[in-house]
Amino acid sequence: MLDYISERVVKEGLYIMETNSTVRAAAEHFSISKSTVHKDVTERLKAIDKSLYNDVRRVLDKNLSERHIRGGIATKHKYERGKVK
Repeated sequence: MLDYISERVVKEGLYIMETNSTVRAAAEHFSISKSTVHKDVTERLKAIDKSLYNDVRRVLDKNLSERHIRGGIATKHKYERGKVK
């Protein structure tokens, strides 16, 4: 794997782990697609740093289990702001 890709993958993993961010938030932070971030932290990171991969996996699993709650909160705020026609 190319060095710059390995560096990017580790930076993404550290960012997700330290901030408990979602793949989407990490993609926005690094100005790359969420598909790239997802592939980086679920496939490439495993080959580069198994320990970091396990930490990131825990954050991603937590985000997945909370996704429906965040969606409900976003919908609630949307209605409170009067954005629905």
